[in-house]
Amino acid sequence: MSHPRILSAALLGLALSLTLPGAVLAQAQVRELKVGVFLDSDSLPLLVAEAQGLFAKEGVKVSLLAFQNPVERDAALQAGAVDGVVSDLLAAALAVQAGFEVRVTSLTDGRYGIVSAPGSGIGSLQALKGIPVAISMNSIINYATEVMLGAAGLAPGEIQEVAVAKMPVRLEMLLAGQVKAACLPEPLLSAAVARGARLLGASDDTGLGAGVLVFTKKALDEALPQIQAFYRAYSAAAAAINANNDAYRPFLAQRLAFPADLTGGYRFVRYQKARLPQAADLAKALDWLGSKGLLKGSLGPERLLDPRALAGLN
Repeated sequence: MSHPRILSAALLGLALSLTLPGAVLAQAQVRELKVGVFLDSDSLPLLVAEAQGLFAKEGVKVSLLAFQNPVERDAALQAGAVDGVVSDLLAAALAVQAGFEVRVTSLTDGRYGIVSAPGSGIGSLQALKGIPVAISMNSIINYATEVMLGAAGLAPGEIQEVAVAKMPVRLEMLLAGQVKAACLPEPLLSAAVARGARLLGASDDTGLGAGVLVFTKKALDEALPQIQAFYRAYSAAAAAINANNDAYRPFLAQRLAFPADLTGGYRFVRYQKARLPQAADLAKALDWLGSKGLLKGSLGPERLLDPRALAGLN
């Protein structure tokens, strides 16, 4: 069984040629698809697809590479070391603005939440007025934090944040009381709560639609049938998880480094059919970037979204 792995020099520039089965992929000379993931709920269907051989069943070779923070992920994507990544609308927009030809091919399904440190006495989002919240900057975590705190009534000047890019470090600092609050993705969010942190708010409450899969335009142009096969495997894995959550509880500990004694209480995300972001969700994310002074000018959906990967997906 293969495992997602941290990007190494040996993987950079790796290309494989193989003849793929099936009417669409027959006789196609293709390179291996390299896709960057996080060990979180957004990436879980991809990890399951790899572990259960669903990519191979669809006739596509996929190598998953795990990253610990968005900076490393984005650097790999822009360097051409990966063909696609689990990302967010904000990172995709910033990449396109900077001249990197990437496209959003679908939403992902994750959960992000703000938790207060054990023993901090902080019991509500409103109580975070002026209190630094540990996040990763200019990312979906940053965006989700400000959306949730804004919905709770905090003005922009009352929201304080501190950058802690690596997600496991953010969790450790929270549990050690080195930060009073943090925004975390699943399954780290559930792990924090199980260890005594208090959940103050989650992205489920605000209907955020900003987590996405991104591929380079080059990959889409050169390997579209393989990316479409990649999505068929993704969809099969998502359906399997939805059908029997309990069967995948051991997988959380095996592949996502989730504490084995906490898997029983984890609340799985409900994975939806792969689909592009709604216009309203895209507009909200772009408006947020504009409010931060990070977006210069305008970006239309045609600069960011590419429907080709989902064509024909049932």
